[in-house]
Amino acid sequence: MPDVASTTFAPELTATFAAVQQHFRQVIVPLWQGPGWNAELALPYEALSPEHRPLPPQRYRAMACARQLYVFSSLIGDPAFPAAAERAADLFRSLQRHFHDAEHGGWFYSIDPQGAPLDTRKDLYTHAFIIFACAHYWAKVDDSIVASALNAALQVVAERFSDGKGLYEANLNQDWTSLNTGPLQNPLMHLAEAFLATLSVREDEIVKAALLALADGMQQRFIEPVHNVMLEKPCGAVDNWFEPGHQFEWLYLLESSPLLCSGALHASLDRAFDFAEQVGVDLESGAVCGMLAPDGTLRDGTQRIWAQAEYLRALTLRPDNLTRLQRQLQALQQQFLHAGGWYECRDAEGNVSREDMPSTTPYHLATCYSGLAQFFG
Repeated sequence: MPDVASTTFAPELTATFAAVQQHFRQVIVPLWQGPGWNAELALPYEALSPEHRPLPPQRYRAMACARQLYVFSSLIGDPAFPAAAERAADLFRSLQRHFHDAEHGGWFYSIDPQGAPLDTRKDLYTHAFIIFACAHYWAKVDDSIVASALNAALQVVAERFSDGKGLYEANLNQDWTSLNTGPLQNPLMHLAEAFLATLSVREDEIVKAALLALADGMQQRFIEPVHNVMLEKPCGAVDNWFEPGHQFEWLYLLESSPLLCSGALHASLDRAFDFAEQVGVDLESGAVCGMLAPDGTLRDGTQRIWAQAEYLRALTLRPDNLTRLQRQLQALQQQFLHAGGWYECRDAEGNVSREDMPSTTPYHLATCYSGLAQFFG
């Protein structure tokens, strides 16, 4: 990470950050302590309306439960959130009770509104977030049951999802038989994030080796050779694309890791930053677009709050341009945050295109603000 110890931050920059942090703590977190919580199932609803009413539930996902477990784990010990430990404990129990597959091992993708298994496939994205959340939760509670769940998730990923070439299948059937999906970028990125979370709380040579192999596999199989961007599907796949938000997310994970910051994958994403910013960000408004063809041609101009957050966090790696950081903080605050919560998406013209508030988004804001807090020191 850049050394910013001697950096003097403009008062308006630190004031803007304090305001968005306060918004998270006083507006967003309470949404999921109150109206976003289904006390009967002990799970967060999938989404809230702008009026703070749960949208009629169609499903509950293990991934959403795990993301909220991370958020409330991060608040354990914070005097402003005395109930965080109890909520995290409820979420951890619900993850095991509702989603764990006692017959085949691993965790289901989703359950129905009554709590019965719905989509019983096993997907890497879900398992990555279970590892990530359990690592953070274990760091706070040091409970052997949490450690057991973390170890079980790591084992199932290594034994069931591995493609034998350093990467992992994206999806499998409930009984672990193949769906021939092959590796996909997004679940692999979150698995890297999960491995990093595990290594942040314990020494683990097996996880360390798996992380290094994953980084090598991504470099070899997902990096586009001209602009060095991370593609969403392996190189050579039909109808491939890249997402600026994922370029920025990968770069932050790689550069903030002593293990990965000097590797080939970091070098590629570092080189790709300027291109991804040039074609994927409107430098006047700060809008981050959704999807681009490998040559940089726009495929989807939708602006999503998570991509805004990832670009903002990545800018902390570029402390030589605090003007951009200030611009992005203001863009997040003014374009996506509001008194009742946040706007999930704006279209290419900047109009709000999705007003509901998913239970998965606070994870992105929490990791973004955590990165910013470290930057400001």
